[in-house]
Amino acid sequence: MDMEELLPQQPEKGKVEQKKSPLVSLEKDLELYSDSIKEVAVAIMMEGISANPIFIAHQHTVSIGEVILDRKELNTDWTIQASTFEEFAEKGIIAADKKEMFLKAYKKPENFMCVFVVVPEGANFIYYPYKK
Repeated sequence: MDMEELLPQQPEKGKVEQKKSPLVSLEKDLELYSDSIKEVAVAIMMEGISANPIFIAHQHTVSIGEVILDRKELNTDWTIQASTFEEFAEKGIIAADKKEMFLKAYKKPENFMCVFVVVPEGANFIYYPYKK
């Protein structure tokens, strides 16, 4: 799956692009969302859906996972969608030859959220600790 399929729409027209790093607002939103994201991660694991939940943070529209926290409804900067390692592998976002390496690097989901951050320039995985 290439970036155009994952990120089919560009930012809304007429909106002024922020000059500060989007990661500043992402960190603020992840702090705010931390308890909710952890609750979803625990549910994904407890229900046997996946041992490796992945959350997608974006400001556009992406075609993977399901929306759990909508930035428009919550008046925040980032929307969060819930997905799994299995869906990322199935869609080819995590290449077959990189699965084992990804799982070795995957941090303990009880302590860290695995976030796939999607911005117009590209996308990458980060691990963000849950609030104590």
